[in-house]
Amino acid sequence: MVANGQVQPTRSDPDLRVGNEFLGGPAGTHQRQPRFWTPLRIIMVVGTIVYWVGLLRTWPCMANNWLSPDRYEALCYSDIPVLYQLRGIADGYLPIVDWPQDGQPLEYPAFTAVWVWLTARIAAVFGGGSVTFYLVNAAFSYGLFLVALTATSLTVRGRTWDGLLLAASPAVLLASFINWDWLAIAFTALALLAWSRRYPAWAGVALGLGIASKFYPLLLLGPLFVLCLRDKRLAAFGTMLVTAVGTWLIINVPFMIANFEGWSYFFRFSAERAHDFGSIWLMLDKVGLGPGTETSGVFAFVSLVVLCLGIAVLIWLAPTRPRVAQVSFLVVAAFLLTNKVYSPQFVLWLIPLAVLARPRWRDLIWWQAAEAVYFVAVWWYLVGTDEGEYGLPDEWYAAAIAVHVVATAVLAGLVVRDILSPRHDPIRSDDDPRHRDDPGGGVLDTVQQR
Repeated sequence: MVANGQVQPTRSDPDLRVGNEFLGGPAGTHQRQPRFWTPLRIIMVVGTIVYWVGLLRTWPCMANNWLSPDRYEALCYSDIPVLYQLRGIADGYLPIVDWPQDGQPLEYPAFTAVWVWLTARIAAVFGGGSVTFYLVNAAFSYGLFLVALTATSLTVRGRTWDGLLLAASPAVLLASFINWDWLAIAFTALALLAWSRRYPAWAGVALGLGIASKFYPLLLLGPLFVLCLRDKRLAAFGTMLVTAVGTWLIINVPFMIANFEGWSYFFRFSAERAHDFGSIWLMLDKVGLGPGTETSGVFAFVSLVVLCLGIAVLIWLAPTRPRVAQVSFLVVAAFLLTNKVYSPQFVLWLIPLAVLARPRWRDLIWWQAAEAVYFVAVWWYLVGTDEGEYGLPDEWYAAAIAVHVVATAVLAGLVVRDILSPRHDPIRSDDDPRHRDDPGGGVLDTVQQR
């Protein structure tokens, strides 16, 4: 299954091994070492094509400046140009520090605010406007996407080809341009790469920047702490934690001092918002079983705590210590499944983690197909809320929510099975001796310590 130091997907993945017969069969054991077209370069080319085709797909919205309901009918809505106008960014306001006179501040963490302000200043050099701002963000997000793609491909030595699962992901094509998610995703991927290479301090810096961009990277600290506690590797975790906190403070303290109310708005907004699009709580509400908008936040918090405790118990009691990527995927999936909102772009958070946790083409394809179903459904549902005359009915939208929630839960269940029975784990069972423990685990990987 290993040739030229790389695990070959067409030989290690049962479905690819069967499915590629019409292309000549699996890779041979004596294949030549590529000179220019290395696995990583091929992955980068595929990712580049998918990413920019995704941008071209949003042309109808760029052409009419994201008018409603066309932006929903054409499946090309984006927060980026909308918030450019609504949050004072087009008027030169510095997010968080400056509070727009006739609106609300930008509801994102500090580093995302810095990113938004910088891209707005660059867009202003080219004349400004919503489309220019959107394209500048698309160009810079492409760089972040390549960072995430490279880091994900290199985190597990000898499995570079797994990065193709991210490069060719339908979600990259569909959801990359809705929001500024690639900022946090890139730093989270860098954190996992640095940790796998035994640089806990740099992993902390990257994770601190990720947490300063979005909330979800913070969740990775919990399972990593339990893993290190189980394996008595708390020194490395402590180094990572200190640098992560320090980095986060360096980014956030200036904003706290400049405008504490504006800085804290993100946290208040997240805590006070009602259940929203894509969440299991909205789905239950649509079918008459929901807990109500006032109590859904309590249900969401309690559910997340219960699932996180379950993940901690799983880490502690599993016969074989779980891999870092497996429990990282589980905790972020738990957050999305219980959160008050499960926006269509949030799937991007999970894809790099899913690639590292369970790199099987069949499983990621049906999971991505389910997310694509929801992607179409949410925009067509919003056509009805905007126009009031046509659009996806409530019950069909609830069914679409169920599709992507159940698909994510089933994929998480497969990862739990891999933890309890490592013979099912695609990485630990790929016949590469480097992968017998946790090849992305850094100090937790006993194989690399020999």
